[in-house]
Amino acid sequence: MVKVAKKMKAALATLGDNQECDFDKASAMLKEIAFAKYDETIDLCVRLGVDPRHADQNIRGAVVLPHGTGKDVRVIVFARGEKVKEAEAAGAIEVGGEELVKKIQGGWFDFDKAVATPDMMAVVGRIGRVLGPRGLMPNPKVGTVTMNVAQAVSDLRGGKVEYRVDKGGNVHARVGRVSFDANQIAENARALLDALVRARPASVKGSYVRRITMSSTQGPGIAVSTGEAARSSS
Repeated sequence: MVKVAKKMKAALATLGDNQECDFDKASAMLKEIAFAKYDETIDLCVRLGVDPRHADQNIRGAVVLPHGTGKDVRVIVFARGEKVKEAEAAGAIEVGGEELVKKIQGGWFDFDKAVATPDMMAVVGRIGRVLGPRGLMPNPKVGTVTMNVAQAVSDLRGGKVEYRVDKGGNVHARVGRVSFDANQIAENARALLDALVRARPASVKGSYVRRITMSSTQGPGIAVSTGEAARSSS
């Protein structure tokens, strides 16, 4: 713990006053101050001027990051007929219907994302209570309930991330790893911010993107200028 505290202190000293900067500088700084012995995750937190209690401001969606997330995503698909072969060819680790539901009911959760064709949702609904709390329930809003299962699997394995505003108006999402090039981290971060800007509800008045922070798993947060949001909307 003492060594970690010293490394954190050194990282904070490197940041100095940590004036707000753009994604390019923030990404470079995160790589410079990273001190963990493993490949830390880079996270982006965006504070939005929304009230999630209003249905139209409960922002949720997904975006494919141009450089992926650095994580090997295991995808399962609930499908039947010709869609089974399509899902398997796209790289799904498990594809099925009733038998797959029973496997999950038995306690199997060795997967990261789930996709389903619309006709399978009645079957998937039986395990909604166990998939929902884990963030694994297929949802048309994020493109995981679709007839184009091959594309959905490919997107998820290639770096598609879901985002959802929490009760405090914040959106948290992974945008890469410390081992990524700084420009890759910055481009991923901008892709997520672009998606959030496009998702702005018409009912939101005043400032929409209020604060942006980037951080690595063990590193301090770096304040990013909200001017990046204006750049996204231009």
